[in-house]
Amino acid sequence: MKRDLLSPGYLLLLVLLAGATLWAQSGPPPASSHNPQSQPVSYASVAELNGLLGQLEATSKRTQSDLVDLRIEHWKADNAYKRQALGNVDSIQRNLQGALPEIIAQLRTDPENLNASFKLYRNLDALYDVLGSVTEGAGAFGSKDDLQSLSTDLSSFEGTRKQLAERIDNLSTAKEAEIARLRADLKTAQSEAAPPTPPKKVVVDDNEPPKKPAVKKKTPPKKPDTDSSKPATGQPSQPQPQNSGKPQ
Repeated sequence: MKRDLLSPGYLLLLVLLAGATLWAQSGPPPASSHNPQSQPVSYASVAELNGLLGQLEATSKRTQSDLVDLRIEHWKADNAYKRQALGNVDSIQRNLQGALPEIIAQLRTDPENLNASFKLYRNLDALYDVLGSVTEGAGAFGSKDDLQSLSTDLSSFEGTRKQLAERIDNLSTAKEAEIARLRADLKTAQSEAAPPTPPKKVVVDDNEPPKKPAVKKKTPPKKPDTDSSKPATGQPSQPQPQNSGKPQ
């Protein structure tokens, strides 16, 4: 696989989040808009899935038949190991006849459903582990024919699982790109729908009397600093008459 797969719950949450944001902020889309959820799945995607599911159904039928022909009771093993092997065979049969057909039917109805795709991948992963254990037992205690038939079935399940992993990786990348495009379209729509900022209004009152110009106050001249005990500069002092003691 090219990279680690994202969980289906996380991807579905992103899709739902983007859809809810679009609905809440821009309202329901008009009838003429291109809704990604209503776009049909491409022919190439459907053809790829049908080929994968057809191969899986054929492997399932062949494996069920091979497990019926398996004679675990004749294996040269202890009874505890035989009971465990019989339990594994019963578990595989129930899965192939019940759980697997339900997931396949869900995917045929919705070919690019990521949640159903992950369910199928996990189911194949579990089948591969249990069938691998039965195949090892057949190689150790069963016949060569049993080992050959079960090995072929196991290899076929592994091939389908790898194809499904590649498909999930491609679908996840496409969904991520779609969510990014939806967010960009929403941002563009919001910027285009936003009303322009109104200009500031300036109110002019014609009845208001014109303001008088401010009059600058004159600064009074500074008085000279005079001392009464000293004569003024530039004025000679007058001599005082002397009293001679004679009457005038």
